Formats: sequence, C-alpha cells, structure tokens
Amino acid sequence: MTIKKILVANRSEIAIRVFRAANELGLKTVAAYAEEDKLALHRFKADEAYLIGKGKGPVEAYLQIDEYIRIARISGADAIHPGYGLLSESPEFVDACEDAGLIFIGPKAQTMRDLGNKVAARNMAIASDVPVVPATEPLPDDPALIKSMAAEIGYPLMLKASWGGGGRGMRRIMDESTLLSEVSEGKREAKAAFGKDEMYLEKLVERARHVEVQLIGDDHGNLVHLFERDCSVQRRNQKVVERAPAPYLSDEVRKDLTDAAVRLGKAANYRGAGTVEFLMDADTDKFYFIEVNPRIQVEHTVTEEVTGIDIVKAQIHLLDGAVIGTPESGVPNQADIRLNGNAIQCRVTTEDPEENFIPDYGRITAYRGATGFGVRLDGGTAYAGAIITRFYDPLLEKVTCWAPSAEEAIARMHRALREFRIRGVSTNLAFLENIITHPDFVENRYTTRFIDTTPELFNFKPRKDRATKLLSYIADVTVNGHPEVRDRPRPPAEAAEPMVPEFGVLTEIDGSRQVLERDGPAGLAQWMKDQSRVLITDTTMRDAHQSLLATRMRSFDITRIAQAYSNGLPNLFSLECWGGATFDVSMRFLNEDPWERLAKVREGAPNILTQMLLRGSNGVGYTNYPDNVVKYFVAQAAKGGVDIFRVFDCLNWVENMRVSLDAVVEAGKVAEGVICYTGDMLDPDRAKYDLKYYVRLAKELEKAGAHVLGLKDMAGLLKPAAAKKLIATLREEIGLPIHLHTHDTSGAASATVLAAVDAGVDAVDVAMDALSGTTSQPTLGSIVAALRDGDRDPLLDAGAIRQISFYWEAVRTQYRAFESDLKGGASEVYLHEMPGGQFTNLKEQARSLGLETRWHEVAQTYADVNQMFGDIVKVTPSSKVVGDMALAMVSAGLKRADVEDPNRDIAFPDSVVGFFAGDLGQPPGGFPQALQKKVLKGKEALTERPGSFLKDVDLEAERAKVAEEVGHEIDDYRLASYLMYPKVFTDFEKTQELYGPTEVLPTPVYFYGLSEGDEILVDIEKGKTLVLQYLGRAPTNDKGEVRVFFDLNGQPRTIVVPDRLKAGDIKVRAKAALGDAKQVGAPMPGVVSSLHVKEGQNVAAGDVICSIEAMKMETAIHAETDGVVAEVLVKPGDQIDSKDLLVRFE
Repeated sequence: MTIKKILVANRSEIAIRVFRAANELGLKTVAAYAEEDKLALHRFKADEAYLIGKGKGPVEAYLQIDEYIRIARISGADAIHPGYGLLSESPEFVDACEDAGLIFIGPKAQTMRDLGNKVAARNMAIASDVPVVPATEPLPDDPALIKSMAAEIGYPLMLKASWGGGGRGMRRIMDESTLLSEVSEGKREAKAAFGKDEMYLEKLVERARHVEVQLIGDDHGNLVHLFERDCSVQRRNQKVVERAPAPYLSDEVRKDLTDAAVRLGKAANYRGAGTVEFLMDADTDKFYFIEVNPRIQVEHTVTEEVTGIDIVKAQIHLLDGAVIGTPESGVPNQADIRLNGNAIQCRVTTEDPEENFIPDYGRITAYRGATGFGVRLDGGTAYAGAIITRFYDPLLEKVTCWAPSAEEAIARMHRALREFRIRGVSTNLAFLENIITHPDFVENRYTTRFIDTTPELFNFKPRKDRATKLLSYIADVTVNGHPEVRDRPRPPAEAAEPMVPEFGVLTEIDGSRQVLERDGPAGLAQWMKDQSRVLITDTTMRDAHQSLLATRMRSFDITRIAQAYSNGLPNLFSLECWGGATFDVSMRFLNEDPWERLAKVREGAPNILTQMLLRGSNGVGYTNYPDNVVKYFVAQAAKGGVDIFRVFDCLNWVENMRVSLDAVVEAGKVAEGVICYTGDMLDPDRAKYDLKYYVRLAKELEKAGAHVLGLKDMAGLLKPAAAKKLIATLREEIGLPIHLHTHDTSGAASATVLAAVDAGVDAVDVAMDALSGTTSQPTLGSIVAALRDGDRDPLLDAGAIRQISFYWEAVRTQYRAFESDLKGGASEVYLHEMPGGQFTNLKEQARSLGLETRWHEVAQTYADVNQMFGDIVKVTPSSKVVGDMALAMVSAGLKRADVEDPNRDIAFPDSVVGFFAGDLGQPPGGFPQALQKKVLKGKEALTERPGSFLKDVDLEAERAKVAEEVGHEIDDYRLASYLMYPKVFTDFEKTQELYGPTEVLPTPVYFYGLSEGDEILVDIEKGKTLVLQYLGRAPTNDKGEVRVFFDLNGQPRTIVVPDRLKAGDIKVRAKAALGDAKQVGAPMPGVVSSLHVKEGQNVAAGDVICSIEAMKMETAIHAETDGVVAEVLVKPGDQIDSKDLLVRFE
C-alpha cells in the first residue's frame, strides 16, 4: 500500500472510527485537536496528536486547511481523511492536499464542486433522469425577487444551504410572512457553519420520508450501491434514528431508488464513499432527489451492519488504487452485495429533551455502556471521568443494533438503551426509548415530522439514579454530619450490630388478623371478649420509640423485624406500628415515606393485626381538617394495611371523633374508640374527671359505633386501685372489649396493668423489654412472666421475646443521640401530667431552645399552664398547646401571673391561640373566660365541631396542584400525606429527589456517614444491591466545596458537596432593647418562617409582624404598638436567637 500514515482532519467519534480502521490495516494514525479538545478521547486514540488552530475558536480551529497540511508534513502523514462535517465537503481542501502531494480520502475536487453545490447537483440529477423536487436557482439578495421565486414554486417551502449539510440553514417556510426573516437567518447560519451563505428554496413535501442510498466508487470507473438507509426520524432536520434497509420499501421501489442513485453517481464519476439523499412521499412512494453528500455519513454504521462491508476501510483501499470486485478493495461486485438482516442506529447525545434539547456539559461521573450480541458502539469522549465541553456537537455515542428482523433489531436497541447508565450530564436516552417503542415507529407510520407532531415522545419516566443520590447523601452527612445528632452523644464504636432473629416458618397463617378477615370487626370484638387469656399489643414500633427516642426510629430498623414477630410471637393481638407523630416525623426528619413503612410491616407480619393512632378530626396532624379529608385518609390507611384504628380526641369530645369512627366502620376495619385518662379518678379534689365522667364517655363511644373501647392513659397517671375500679365498672356498664394503654413514666405502670388484668381487661399495651419502662410502656417480657400459668396467661414464648428484645437492644444503642437520659421512674409525672410521648419530644424542643438545664422549671411551668388553661385533657395536640406555652413562658421569663395580667401584652404561640379559638374542640367545663378573651384579642371563638365549618376539599384539584409542584403523578397514599401535611410532604419530595431512598441505608450510616475505608452493601430494592466503599475526601476548596471519593460497584465515583461547617463571616445580630416598644425582638430562638411587613409599612398594635418556627412549634410575633416600620432585619429562613432584633419602628 502506498498509504502508510493517515491524518484525520476531524475530531471525536468519526476520528476514532477512522483510527480503528487504519489500525486494523496496520497504518499509523495522526490526530489534530483544538485547545478546547485537549482532553478529547480521539487525541489519545492516535499514534500521534498535534494541536491545531492555536488562538482560534473551538470550531474555527478545525477549519484551518493550512494547519492540516502543516501537521501532515511534520508528522509524515501521506493521506488525510476528512471524516464528516467541518472540511469534508470543501473542494479547496482537496486541492490543497493534492498540491501538497497528499492523498485526500474522498471524492475529487471537481466532483465535490459538481455535487457539493446543491443547485449544480440538482441540474446533474435532471440530466441523469433522476426525479427532483421543484426548486429555485440560488437566491439573490433582492427581497422582491426572493418573493417572486418562492411564489413560482408555491408554498410550503424548504429553505436549504447550497453548501454543507447537517441541517444547518434549513428552514420550513409555510407562507410569505416569514420568508425574508427565515432566509436571512438561514444565510447567517450557513455562513457560520460552512463559510458560504448561498441558499435556495425547494418545494416541501408534507408527509415526507428521508431515504438515502450509499454509493462507493473507485478510480477505475466502477461504482456500486450498498442499498438504502431510512433517516426519517429527524429533529430540526438533524437525523436522530437511522435504519437499514428502509423497512417500508417494496423491492420495486428499492430497485428504482438505487438505480437512480447509481446513474447520478456515474454521471459525476464518483470516487470513494458518498450518499445520495432522496425525499419520498409517504402516500405515493414517489421519490425526489435532495442532494449528494460527497463524504462518509454519520449513519454509515447501519449499512456496514447489513452488508458486512467496512466502508471506512473501503475508502482507504479504493483511494490506494484498489479495484471494486477484488478482495483488496473490500467491496464486492454489485451482484455479490446483499442485504443481511436489519440494523438501527440511535445517536446518544448530551442534550436534555425536557429543556428544549439544550446541550449539557460537565464531567461524566459514571458511565456504563451497552454491549452484547448485535450491539455496536461508536463513541467519542464517552467514559467515566470524561469532561464534555460546551463547544462541540453533543454526540456522545452512536449505538447500532443488528438483528435478523426489524422487530428484533428494535427490541435489541431498546435493551441497549436501557442498559446505559450515564451520570453527571443529561442525555437523550429516555427520548430515544420513547421513539423506538412508539407504535408509529414500530409499524413504520412515521415521517420526517414524526418528532414534531408526536408530543407523547416527550413524556419521560423520571430517572431514578438512586445510587448517585444516595452517594450524595452519604457524602454530605460524612462531611457535615447530620443536624439531628450533631453535638449529641454517639453510639459506642464497639456497639453490636442488630441481628434479626430467625424462627421456624409458620405452617399455617392463622392469627388475630385472620379472625378479622373471617369474622369482621364485630366478630373480632366478640372474639376478644371470649378469650380467657389477656391479649397483648406490642407498641415498640410506634409509641415506645416515640416516647423514648423522640420518634426518630427509622423504617430500616422497624420493618426488618416484622417477620420475626410473625413467626416467633404469632399469638400477639396487634402491632402498634403507625400513626401519631411517626407519620410526619418520618417525612419531616427521617426522609421516609410512612406508607412504605406500613406496607413492609404488613407484608412481614400477615398474621398479626396492625394498629395505628388516629387523632380524631385531626387525623395524624395537629389541626382540624375538612370531613372528607379525614374520611379519605382513613380509607387510604385501611387500604394500605391498617386493621385497628385507635381513635381519640385530645379533649375527650366524642363529637369530634364521630367522622373518624364512621369512616373506619365504613372501611370494614376495627374502630377502637378511646377515652383519654387524666387527673386522678379516686381523688375527691379532682372531681372533674371522676368515675361517672369515664362511664358516660364510654357509653357515648359505644353508641357512636366503636367496636372496642380504648383506655388511653398517655401520661401514666392511672394507679392500680383506680384501674381495678374503672375496668370492673366499665365491664358492667358497656358491652365492648376493653383495651388499656398506659405509660411507665412513674415506674408503677406494671402494677396498674396487672390490676387491670385481674379486673378483666381484654387487651393491654406493652413494649418489648429493651424499649420499655419510663416514658414507654411496661415491659412485655415481665408482664408475660408475671401472668404465666395463670388464668390469663397470654401464651407468648418467653424465649422469642428475649431474642426479639436483643435485636431492639442493639437497635436502641444506635439512637443514643435521642435518649432523654431519664434514668428511672419519675413521680414528677403526677405533677406535670405530661404524656409519655410528649415527654421526650418536649425535652428535645427544650434542648434546641437552650433550656435543657432548666427542665424541671419547664415541667413545673407545664403544670402551671395546665391549671391556668382549666385542667384540660393533655394528649396530642392539646398537650402540644400546653407544651408550647410552657416553653414560651420559660424562654421569655414569664410566670402565670404575667400571662394572666390583662395589662401585659403576650405573644402567644399559634397553637395556644388556636386552642382558645375552639380549633381543637370544647374542653370539659369550657375555657377560662378572662384568659380566652386575652388570647383571642377580640377574635370570635368556635363553639361547634370545628370540622363542620370547613368546606370539603376538592381532592382531585389538590392532587393536580401537588403533582405540578413536585413534578410527577401523585397516588392516593401520597395525596393523603399531602392533605395532612402540605409543606412537610412537598419538602419531603424535594429531599427524596435530592438524596433518593435514604431509608435503605443502615442507621449508623444515615446519621453519621462513613469512615475512610468503610464498605457497605445497600439493598435498594428486592434483588438489587449496591456495593459502596468510602475512599476519602479532599480538603475544602476555596469555594467551600469538598470532593468525596467512593467506589460504587467497583467503579470510582466522585461527589462534590458543600462544607457547611466551614467558618465564614459571622454576622452578629443586634439585640432588641428591653422595654422599647419600637423594637420587636425574638421571644425564642428558631427560624423565621414568614415575614408580614416591609419597610415603610403602617402597622397597628396587634398586627402580625412575622412568624418564628422552632422544632414543630410556630409562634406569631405581634406588634405591641402602632407605628411605621423603619427597618426589617430578618428574612424568611433566617436562623435567630432569643432577643434578636427583628423589626424596628420609626
């Protein structure tokens, strides 16, 4: 061969394609690269590489003919391959090569001039009896003449550039109104792309297909075709998907088409590889000549696949003097060229179809390509770590799939596209999937307008990219720590890992849940009464951790043990595992979906009833909801797996519970109507809550349709003697089974439970040993042991209890940061009467407000507030009202007398205002009138059921609203979440989008991240496990960012996160001057959640200035005096401390 060394005057994918062919032929290769392409892969694929066009623009650098000649000389190249685009159609480049004694691997300069100019090519086609579309001569500059020429052809028209390809300069012109502007714009684009702005107009075929014929000729007068390609799937005249052969062509039309292409090629004495493009009318199968591309095409790969001919090698052979039909050429005679199977090519680009195909750029953080039988990849700079620049064509990979049939080729391509994993930059992969699976594509009904007229191609299923999101979370928490555990006690380094015990699989699923399924709610209630044994509910999955660990227990730890309960303790009555504070905390603080938690517990324990806590008209929220919202939530919870609904009202107002009870009954589930116990039933000085009070309530609940009567002693105030008296009396007065719930805050709750059992209670709540005692429930194992072998033996396996408790013991250790550090029983509970669940939460709130060391003062104030408010029933959310007021008073240094002083203005927390306004209902005995008047500041209070004043919500309108906000469809469960907690849910969705399914991470990793060298296995779904290893981190850079290094499934990944702990400029806020009515200060530390005033605004005394949120408590700050706002010193989202100056008046 005379060719020894080839310089490729091009870049990226096509340069690599030529290098590969040359390498197989034993030829040396030379690359040229612009400054902006110094990291491009083609530079490293060649034997030698040289910088081109120094000082020029990124594209301009590749258009320097003299530079290529210079590089060829210094490298010793004797041939130049132009690739496609850039200078591939420049006759001047051919001339320069010939003048320099270099072989140009392409047509002769004259052929290029004859065919490269589209007007000249058209005239040649007419002379060769090739059909052409009516078109104009090159357009003049005179606007009037342009209009006249357009009118002569007739609209619609297609504007085209006489030189170049790739759709540059092409415009659809539907009428004269846009003609001149489109011509002007097209000229500018053509000039920029090809250096020439000659344009012409062509008649537009409305239902057109784009078909092209591949030609190859030698220097000995031989010319053959390699059949046709379909290139109809285009966007802005740029090809997106190509196929060979065209699946809709008959043999007759195929022969006419290829014969016409060969006639034209012979008329031009064509040499090398070239393509004749035709427009085909989809309705008539008539075809019209468009143009000749005197170069190799991007889509040449599909032709290679169906003919077996390497077109690039053939180009080299033929320009080296080989003759078509000889083995040396690599191209058989026409009669020996046959089609074999079907091929399809998709162009994978870094364009974002959801953002109008804006090219994306940046570093590819992860790359996994598609391989396998029948899959071919021709790529450019496509690998993990590659940098995609903004300067060039966004083509990343050409994926070509071959198969015997068109249908199989499509299926193989679909598989290949799904196999790709490209992270760090946007791609069009999902768009390509939509194209090739669309019925119009599969059934060959598409035309060149397919993409423009098929909007469903742009309906994309969101990419999960769970691994990257999880790495981002782990990197963030490793660098910055988790805000919930920062500066808190950590689990011991040597802590044992929780091990789920394994018990023998049950031969028969037949437990309490099967009783419900078989006999219904009423039948279950009768079954409960018929049992001689006392029935046991385990609260570990909800109230136990809510009471001990501020509700911070994660689904990772809760759901894994469900099956062990099912197999080891099949005689359990129920698992209390859902509702109450766990619902919002799971989303708000743990980034978890409560519905997924419920589904997994239900799946793990199919034989045990699941139980939830429902706050009556408050659902699982802290406010009232319209009746249809409460009903909808109950319906979804029933459908999602809840069997027993423990329904209570925070003020024991049965009227407020009816909607919920009715909804539960309608859903066919167990309605446990609850009496909240408070005070001391046997204390004559607390006669407000005596035995008659509880009996009356029980009868009301029975009449309201409850299947079970719940006694909810949420503070642990029920003493053994009172329990015995109350249970015995209720059993005589009502016909419902009785279910007791208490807390062990005092340390005496076990005695209460045993007294209740002796009195005939049907079911009791206890907690697994490791999470029992103090503010939680009495100890399950101890209660079971105490009752063993007696008449009311619960028939639970003590060994299984111990093994499950060992698991919870190891789990609890991981939540050391949330322990309340209550060492033992506290008789102080009889003073403050604080619910067990609230006790630890209130301690957590006090800590966040800097009141941790003043806890006993908070407890005393809590008791004072209770009496000040009229000695109310205290359970969420009424207990929250008392807690919010107590914290506000201690923070501001207020005593009861200060609050009750009618001459002293107080900023009451929003929850307190809502309570006195009747938002929670009516307390027994009513409200303290003077305090109510002060709190409401003239606002009228409700006296009827709050929900009756609320209009039904349009559920579908709300669904549409939240779907638009979060960017995806919302199912019934998530709609229920949104209806309960709109902001919490949307924030949760945003966090999920940012960090992915963090619930799959082990708890130590979730809270503390990883240490260098740590490796973990993460199950992201059934049968899919990620292998993650933390390799280390770089120092914080000057932008305050940290690069964190991982191995993900053996592949290196780098995540960049901000270093939030890096000290910056500390802005010290001014403090409000004490006693100055013109300065509004913060009554407590927190976050400014909303701002209601601006500078220059007139404000009246009592107007809301702003709202402050601390933990889950929100307080409105009111103006104490009339005035004009002179300065606003905060904005929403600002973190503030107590007494910080918020607003100053003139």
